[in-house]
Amino acid sequence: MHEFRVQVGPAAFRIGSAWRAPIDQMVELYRDYPQPDFTDFTVRLEPTGWLRRWLRPSVAIGGDYMLPDAAPLPLEQGLLAAEMAMNLQMALGWRRHLLLHASAVERDGRVLVMTGQSGSGKSTLSALLGSQGWRFLGDEFVLLDPMTGDAVPFPRLISLKNSAIAAMLLAQPDGRFGPLLAGTPKGDIRHMVPPSDAIARMGQSGTSALLLFPRYGYPGAVREVAPGETFMRLTQASTNYVALGEAGFTTLTGFVRSVPSRAIDYQSGEEAIALVEKLWERLA
Repeated sequence: MHEFRVQVGPAAFRIGSAWRAPIDQMVELYRDYPQPDFTDFTVRLEPTGWLRRWLRPSVAIGGDYMLPDAAPLPLEQGLLAAEMAMNLQMALGWRRHLLLHASAVERDGRVLVMTGQSGSGKSTLSALLGSQGWRFLGDEFVLLDPMTGDAVPFPRLISLKNSAIAAMLLAQPDGRFGPLLAGTPKGDIRHMVPPSDAIARMGQSGTSALLLFPRYGYPGAVREVAPGETFMRLTQASTNYVALGEAGFTTLTGFVRSVPSRAIDYQSGEEAIALVEKLWERLA
């Protein structure tokens, strides 16, 4: 089995694959990340049957944590399978921080957290901000430290979907991109390597300063979000809130009490960035 190891923020992964191609892609895209001797999680990409290693290869996701009913992916989407498996390990197995399904960027030690439903644009917005002077912290999970409440970086590859691919190619023509994965369960996907400072500084946390609930495709607007609504939304956005018990409740209530929340609607990346900058100025 081919193998690759990578450290992303506080978590270390060992990825094993029956095929070399997905590992070669990960080696290239994660080449600037640390490669640890010891890992927190193991991921396996395995054929669904012995013939499926060669005949119409079909990739099943395995590892320390698995979803038995997860549908296999074609070998051409092996990189996506590996990324999904890493997400799964964090979602089901990580206990050191409160996990929020969110993206985040940082400026001057303060962190902007963005969360919302799939298609809300949080990943694209965090990538766009990361190309305009903000430090990219992550687009899949935000890790909240139970002791300090700080946001801990988890700068994985940025997962761009459908129209966001062209938008980031235009915004970052010199960026490093993975292969185009067409026809996945979520449409077309292409992974982008985060900016170099995001990787070099992934050990540096920041103080959460603003929470946004972005929504793409609606006329530009901003509204305040009440603490009760914020709390309920974040419990739904966390994959380990229940598993952490009292620590999860304490961390989340502390976050809601100390961090202002806003919902924004926008119809373009430029409009979203303008709204973010305007809200950020009001915090200064």
